[in-house]
Amino acid sequence: MAALPHARKRPATARQCAAIVPTPKREATVKFKMSENSLFALLLRSPWWISFVLVACVALISKALLPSEYFIYGALGGFPFFVVGCIAAWRQLRAPSAAKVQTMLDQAQAMPWAKFSQALTHAWAGQGYGVNVASKGAVDLRLTQNGQTTLVSAKRWKAATHGVEPLRELYSAMQAENAQGGIYVAGQGTVSETAALFARDHGITILQGPALAVLLLG
Repeated sequence: MAALPHARKRPATARQCAAIVPTPKREATVKFKMSENSLFALLLRSPWWISFVLVACVALISKALLPSEYFIYGALGGFPFFVVGCIAAWRQLRAPSAAKVQTMLDQAQAMPWAKFSQALTHAWAGQGYGVNVASKGAVDLRLTQNGQTTLVSAKRWKAATHGVEPLRELYSAMQAENAQGGIYVAGQGTVSETAALFARDHGITILQGPALAVLLLG
């Protein structure tokens, strides 16, 4: 029987070639951010010993309700609270005393603008931010880090009261520059409820009191 002639291979069409081109893999980036109102976030802001009380409560409940051979598994349910308690204790032990905080706030209140802005610049630069003086309308400083921009309004830090209008101006600047966040420095002044709600709803952090002192103390 005569051998069949080899079939000639037809060249692949452009469509076929395109079909076999490997598709580059996309690397998924997942960012985790704890909600400010979650239980663990609340515990981090609470006295450290509260977390350890919860650890003890979990252990006691496990001992009372579970057979002895399963007690260890129930008690391990308190481990996350133990971790949070350790973190809270570490943070709180490193925190400056109330007297030191008040002294820093009083010093900041007495500073001229040039010195205060320099102190803010030094503090944020120490945290790894790029800091540029803006001095344009409501914006006094511009912070950049990891491709994110935050606008800072700080010249009213000595004011006794803070209403919503300067926050509206800051938010307008954030929109104009497509900034990801804003910071309004309120010093030791009182922020109105309307201003506080506006800041919360528009991505603006109000920096005042102990938080400002801790920043300046580094």
